[in-house]
Amino acid sequence: MKKILLALLALSNILMAEINIAVSYPFIAALTKTVGGENVNITTLAKGNWDPHFVVPRPSLIRQVAQADLLIINGAGLEIGWMPPLIRQSNNAHIQPGTKGFLDLSQFVTLMNKPTAVSRANGDIHPDGNPHYATDPYYMPILANAIADRLVLLDAEHAAEYRNNAAAFEKQWQANLTRWDAVMKPFAGTKLLQYHELFNYFINRYALVSVGNIEPLPGINPSSRHTLELIQMMKEQEVKLILQDVYHSPKTAHYIAEKTGAKEVLMPHDVDAVHEADTLEKLYDTMIKRITLP
Repeated sequence: MKKILLALLALSNILMAEINIAVSYPFIAALTKTVGGENVNITTLAKGNWDPHFVVPRPSLIRQVAQADLLIINGAGLEIGWMPPLIRQSNNAHIQPGTKGFLDLSQFVTLMNKPTAVSRANGDIHPDGNPHYATDPYYMPILANAIADRLVLLDAEHAAEYRNNAAAFEKQWQANLTRWDAVMKPFAGTKLLQYHELFNYFINRYALVSVGNIEPLPGINPSSRHTLELIQMMKEQEVKLILQDVYHSPKTAHYIAEKTGAKEVLMPHDVDAVHEADTLEKLYDTMIKRITLP
C-alpha cells in the first residue's frame, strides 16, 4: 500500500506540472528549472559528460520529444547531427522550428568564430559560429530571461512567477560574476592550449590567450607531426596550461604535458560533466578552480 501511495504521489506531482519541457543539455535544464520552478517538468536529452555534437537519437529520446510542449536547444548547429531526426520522428506539431514551442537559445547570444568560408577541408566547422557559448557565465542571465519570456508566452497564468524567478536568478548570479571576475583577473594573459575550441567563450571572457588546439582541425585527431609542432611552440612561448575536455581522449594532452611541463586541466563544459559540477554555479566554480589552483 505504501508503494502504491508513493507512486500515486509521484504521478500527481508530474500531472501538476503545467508544461512538459525537453531540453538538449543539462545547463539548459538547470536554467529552465530555476525559472520554471514547480510549473515545469523537464527532460534532458543528453548527459553532461557526453560529446554534445554526437548524441544517438534513440527511440526513448523520440518519445520524450513527442511528449514535450516546449523544446529548448543550444542551437548554432551544435545539435545538427541528432536533433532534426528527433523532431521529425516525434510527429509533435508543438515543438517544430518556428513555433512557440521551439526555443533556440543561440539566438540570444553573440557567436564567435564565424567562418568566412565553409569547406570540409577545414574540418567539422560550424557555419553559424562557435556554438559553445555556455562556457561564458555572463550569458546565463540573458538565457534565463529568454526562457522566462517563452514560459510566459505558453503559460501566462504564472507569468509573474517566471519573471520573479528570472529576476532573482539574475541578482544572485551577478554576485557570482563579481566573485569569478576577481578570482580570474590575475590570470589575464595566461597562454594555454586546448584540445577542441570548446572554451573560446570562457577564454575570451577572462582575457586568457589560446595559442592553439590539439586537434589540427575541428573533428580531426591529432597527428604525430602536429603534436611535435605544438610541443616546440609551447616551449618557445612558455605555455604552461593545457585544457582537456571530458569526452576526447586525453592521451595526447598527457604526452604534451609530460614533454613541456605544462599543467593539464580536465575542464567541464556542462553541468555534470565532472562530479563536482553538479549545479550551474558549481560548473563555473569548478572551471575556475581547476585553472587557478597550483
